[in-house]
Amino acid sequence: MAADRLAPIKRALAGVWRTRPGKTANAPHVRDALNLKRILLAVVVALLPCVFFGLWNSGYQMHRAMQAEGLARLEGWRQGVFSLFGIGHDPAYLGDNLLLGTLYFVPLLLVCWLMAFCWEALFASVRQLEINEGWGVTGLLLALILPPALPLWQAALGVSFGIVLGKEIFGGTGRNFMNPALTAYAFLFFAYPGQFSSSNSYVPIDGVTAATPLALAAEGGLLEVQQGWSWLQAFIGTIPGAPGETSALACLIGAAILLFTGVASWRTMLAVLVGAVGLSSLLYAVGSEGNLLFSVPPHWHLVLGSLAFGLVFMATDPVSSALTDTGKWFYGLLVGAMLILIRVLNPAFPEGTMLAILFGNVLAPLIDRFVLKAQMRRRRMRYGQ
Repeated sequence: MAADRLAPIKRALAGVWRTRPGKTANAPHVRDALNLKRILLAVVVALLPCVFFGLWNSGYQMHRAMQAEGLARLEGWRQGVFSLFGIGHDPAYLGDNLLLGTLYFVPLLLVCWLMAFCWEALFASVRQLEINEGWGVTGLLLALILPPALPLWQAALGVSFGIVLGKEIFGGTGRNFMNPALTAYAFLFFAYPGQFSSSNSYVPIDGVTAATPLALAAEGGLLEVQQGWSWLQAFIGTIPGAPGETSALACLIGAAILLFTGVASWRTMLAVLVGAVGLSSLLYAVGSEGNLLFSVPPHWHLVLGSLAFGLVFMATDPVSSALTDTGKWFYGLLVGAMLILIRVLNPAFPEGTMLAILFGNVLAPLIDRFVLKAQMRRRRMRYGQ
């Protein structure tokens, strides 16, 4: 009898517990190391190439404009910082460019972070939940796509709109159907269009006119763009624009990080790329005498505007994009085609990335619903139910 009572203990120590077929022996079972914190950290790491290049390029574009106009000093408190450190305004020096880009980007980023954190903390306290780190990614994404010299109070207002009306009223992180950073951008773009469309929006030097290549393409076609920049320069990102959007190369590095970590879906990225290239190729083949954007070939569309940044960091948002594998294809194709459609066929609105992705966000739940219903219909037919 004593031996019978000790038998279970001996089997446990020997690790030979037997279970029914198809069942694992012990719990809990760690299946994946990814959680919300690691996902957000991966996004931040993927954004770092865009951040560092954007800081340098913003300063580089402003210093080039100052050099062309013969300006030796800046206006305002930023010149005081340069004088304090004894630094000049030479576009050939890395430190000069990084400092100037930082002096424009960091205040904007801090305001975006502060307002996003305050709203997240307020709603978390009301719901008696922990504060998640999503506010940091939202603030960083928004700061990277806004004009460098946007008034800080407008940035605070935009973040408030994006966090509250684009996210929190739907239940917070994981329940919003629109990307909060894009929601904030859309609000600011339509509420204060002059801050985005003026001739020095992205090179904020008084008396300097520096339109973005995409704006020039809308006015004079591809030949107008090629007079100032080559395709390689546009791909690397040494062109005027928002800090995070100019460099397709930096976005490509970020895409590799997101795909390697499993945070972003390659299906969504590839589908957006196919949709954009497909429609731009069709429009390029058709041509138009009245609309010069028809003359822009597909490979130029990929390096102009915010297409690369939106494709990598906005369209792949795991919350607001399609969730099913099949739905990701339809969602991506829709976003890519809509992006080119708005960019080319609407002369008054040459950049369509923001509207295309928001439109895709709104339709993503419907796309997933149709995909799931089709799958259930096939299963019923397969099993004769």
